[in-house]
Amino acid sequence: MTSAPATPWAGGQITPRARCVLAPNPGPMTLEGTNTWVLLEPGATSAIVIDPGPDAPGHLDAICRAATERGARIELIVLTHDHLDHAEGARDLATRTGADVRAVGPGHADLADGDLLTVGGLEVRVVATPGHTSDSISFALAADHALLTGDTVLGRGTTVVAHPDGELTAYLESLERIARLTGDGTVTTILPGHGPVVPDARAMVEFYRHHRRERLDQVRAALADGAGAEPDPVEGVLRRVYAEVPEEVWPAARLSIRAQLAYLVP
Repeated sequence: MTSAPATPWAGGQITPRARCVLAPNPGPMTLEGTNTWVLLEPGATSAIVIDPGPDAPGHLDAICRAATERGARIELIVLTHDHLDHAEGARDLATRTGADVRAVGPGHADLADGDLLTVGGLEVRVVATPGHTSDSISFALAADHALLTGDTVLGRGTTVVAHPDGELTAYLESLERIARLTGDGTVTTILPGHGPVVPDARAMVEFYRHHRRERLDQVRAALADGAGAEPDPVEGVLRRVYAEVPEEVWPAARLSIRAQLAYLVP
């Protein structure tokens, strides 16, 4: 659910420790492409990669260059969640670099809320933020007062709650958790999985919270208007609430509507 950017996002060096390598997979749901983050303590020789993105050889080459050009090698690969546009390239990048891959869920060296990852003097803490998917996590880069949010908070527009794996109660709780981090100054900047860096994290999270409350009110109104009595309530809500949304993102809207209906009509 996005509008066209005033200035195209192209990635690059964003904070002293975080560089974004933009993946070549633009689209309605990925915006300019997946943001792959290469994290490196200044002067260190070891790097962390968050979300290697699609299994595209040229993109994996660019990720490796982002480390080697600064005299570092990739020692750890971590995933915010297991969607292919974030995770597909992990195996090939691990083969190239010998790095371990860590994430939440089966098949990975599990990560848990509060885990501290340390590579080359760089510290990144895991923040559990389920809701977009059940395995969604974020990473707090305290030295830069930044939070890498994957698809939980985007750089532009709003994200989908990917029902049934995604769940709205969990997502709302995750937004509250991020709001606490932005409220006390722990996080001032969001480094998202798609779209541009967010320099005012607190304002963006408040926008997300307001948007979710507003959408729930709109869905309640649509149900009161008869959408719930239609043969397919999802399509009824879609026509009433998401009429202004481009049809190319209706599949994602339907997932969020299912999550909203499960939340409102358990």
